[in-house]
Amino acid sequence: MDLTPQPLVLAVDAGNSKTDVAIVAADGSVLGTARGGGFQPHITGAEAAVGALALIVADAAEAAGLSVTPGVPLVEHVSACLANADLPAEERELGLAVDARGWGRSTQVANDTFGLLRAGVDAPRGVAVVCGAGINCAGMLPDGRTARFPAVGRISGDWGGGYGLAEEALWWAARAEDGRGGPTALAETLPAHFGLPSMYALIEALHLGHLAVHRRYELAPVLFSTAEAGDPVARAIVMRQAEEIVTLACVALERLDLLGEEADVVLGGGVLAARHPLLMDAIAEGLGARAPKAVIAVVTAPPVLGAALLGLDHTGAGHKVQVRLRAHYGTGEPEEHAMRED
Repeated sequence: MDLTPQPLVLAVDAGNSKTDVAIVAADGSVLGTARGGGFQPHITGAEAAVGALALIVADAAEAAGLSVTPGVPLVEHVSACLANADLPAEERELGLAVDARGWGRSTQVANDTFGLLRAGVDAPRGVAVVCGAGINCAGMLPDGRTARFPAVGRISGDWGGGYGLAEEALWWAARAEDGRGGPTALAETLPAHFGLPSMYALIEALHLGHLAVHRRYELAPVLFSTAEAGDPVARAIVMRQAEEIVTLACVALERLDLLGEEADVVLGGGVLAARHPLLMDAIAEGLGARAPKAVIAVVTAPPVLGAALLGLDHTGAGHKVQVRLRAHYGTGEPEEHAMRED
């Protein structure tokens, strides 16, 4: 039996809430895709998480007119960008679990931030900051060098993201209402979002579970609208988020010796994709002062595109192949927003 795999790439973007899988041909055409649930190895364990991923891979293979056969590689290379692969040790464990499935002749597992970065650049060179539910940053160079952060919360020095912003807004609003802090319009706008009359009512609803925990994410846009309306406390929170994003990007650029060079800084995740003017202007100003040659790109393309591009990098695919793949996902060249002084 000929066990030589077809010259295909299996691309995986596994996030906390959903997983996308694509099988891509050597010419950049997408043969089959599938979507499934979230990828949470920190809760279920690596083997169980990859076991659930196997079902989605099988669906993508079927869509491509292929079948997953034990002992027979499905593709030449597997490129998996996985949420919760935050530490090198986690990447290694998940890499072994994915490789053991035998889907490809070779396997590369990386944190999903690297997928976002690759989706936003023409070549594997630059830095990405993702600010969605949480916050993370990664950078890479064509020679394989990377810059990354543990990104496991406050114990690793992280601040912000949608959940963190909501928590900060609640903290200041609670203290404004009970007198421990200064006044802020957040004390009215946050409870009003849920149709509640006061911060006390909102605190009670959250504490007693009348409002589900995940609904706290709804408060991040309220924070931004309150800041845009001029509230000093809300504006200060937004400014701190901008400072964190700039600091992450600049530290990663410096680690890769790119701080003084023209380099892409890719921004993604729900908070950044919303392009709140106050936040984006502050980021542009901060990067302009610390990394004046940085070119900012806000990326909204599906992250599985980045995983597929990383896979095509591994197989040595050329620029035309990448263009075809981007066209499939409705994107052309990475969208650049030159927020810098020429």
